[in-house]
Amino acid sequence: MEKWEVYIKIQQLLEQGFSKTKTADKLGISRGTLYNYLEKSPEEMALWVASTQRRKKKLDIHKDLILSWLREHHDLSAAQVFDWLTERYPNFQIGESTVRSYVGALRGEYNIPKEKTHRQYEAVPETPMGQQAQLDFGETIQKDEHGKGVKMYFVAMLLSHSRYKYMEWLDRPFTTKDLIESHNRAFQYFGGIPYEIVYDQDNLIVVSENRGDLILTSAFEAYRKEMRFKLHVCRKADPESKGKIENVVGFIKKNFAKHRVFTNIDSWNEQAVAWLDRTGNGKIHNITKKRPTEMFNIEKEHLRPIFRSFSATNTEHNNDISSIPRVVRKDNTILYKANRYSVPLGTFSPYGTEVHLYIKEDQLTIIHQETGELLGKHQISNSRGKLIQDRTHTRDRSKGIDAFITTVSEKFKDSSKAFTYLSEIRKVFPRYMRDQLQMISKQCEQNNEHVLQEALNACLGMKLFSAGEFKDMIEHVKRERLVPEQSSTHHDHIVQPIQSDQLDILRAKPSQRNVNDYLNILEGN
Repeated sequence: MEKWEVYIKIQQLLEQGFSKTKTADKLGISRGTLYNYLEKSPEEMALWVASTQRRKKKLDIHKDLILSWLREHHDLSAAQVFDWLTERYPNFQIGESTVRSYVGALRGEYNIPKEKTHRQYEAVPETPMGQQAQLDFGETIQKDEHGKGVKMYFVAMLLSHSRYKYMEWLDRPFTTKDLIESHNRAFQYFGGIPYEIVYDQDNLIVVSENRGDLILTSAFEAYRKEMRFKLHVCRKADPESKGKIENVVGFIKKNFAKHRVFTNIDSWNEQAVAWLDRTGNGKIHNITKKRPTEMFNIEKEHLRPIFRSFSATNTEHNNDISSIPRVVRKDNTILYKANRYSVPLGTFSPYGTEVHLYIKEDQLTIIHQETGELLGKHQISNSRGKLIQDRTHTRDRSKGIDAFITTVSEKFKDSSKAFTYLSEIRKVFPRYMRDQLQMISKQCEQNNEHVLQEALNACLGMKLFSAGEFKDMIEHVKRERLVPEQSSTHHDHIVQPIQSDQLDILRAKPSQRNVNDYLNILEGN
């Protein structure tokens, strides 16, 4: 609706007896705008409207781009338009209020009404610095480069006082193990641990609730005790208990994720960190009127120090440098800033091999998350789309397959039997024999000759001709060796059946313990 038309409508509605508040609501304008219009006479209003039509605006150079966004996404907010412009043009200097006004004017001029959704929250009292964090989960469906929907999952944590945020994403549902690792990375991101964390009643954390008595999952309860933070699990559908993180989840969905194109999970998490620095923690908060980054600089002094090395990995890296989680790709590389860095051949697993990246100056160090093994070190490339590969991570092409089979078979106690076994594998996997040999050679280096020979005999007997099955057999042999053998003694005797004169034994009932005793034990009391 044109400004002059709005001016005429205001006069008409007021003459019909509508209040100023009701008039502003019916026309979709603020009361401040209404009062500004009422202060002008018709002549003044006409002159002002004419002047605005001739005035050139700073954002006109981006008009076509903004219009294309608004037409494609009717529910796009002005704040998200501002963030997208800032992301696309790093030297963008126009204020957010100017963008908001310009977007509103474009919506009116081109009749692109905004689709609105409403949700009510209640205010909660402010918490002391370093006292509390809140955590919640979210899900979105993103479009990939081919327009196909991809379901995404994220966890977000917020320091309640400063509103300083952290988030990370997965393209699969979170497990309890994932959640614990997310806590570790969030604490590293914050540089400390809060005294209390507020959660929803999620099944990754809580097994059940009985009239306020919570039973936690064993893994998470062990982690909570180790990290020594208090846990507050709010009631379901209780936004007052964790309204701040509820707002953050909505903010992430609407400002970061909405309409963003998904390429791969590593690149997506890099974009998430950049968004946190730029917008999530860099933008002035609507309630505190301060940037979370500025408030966090004070609050972090009140957090408890991190008193252990995360992930049980190389302490040289963990104690001083924050880690970046990654999953090894099927070509045995990891992605970092649009480049691929190699790890040893065979590191990839279809079940997901997780690693930590440590960045120090211009060097990238890759550590296996579970074992703490050093997988590789690379110089960080400033280019994009490059493969940075360590020659030791590639196949050993200096040897022929025949020579390689001989070399590996000599690592066994019975080399002739091993040679027979490897020859059978070659018949099954002729194209992938080098990969098979490398995996078996790695197992030879990690296990003693007795375990290797026992696994070899079992595989030959059961005709299991693959490196993967050989590795599984080694694990089976190790487990069997841990089970103590039970030999019969002279005290063993045959159990006699109950006779007719012993029927009172059948009628005997065992003593019963109150179930609350077991609950107290499980809860650590």
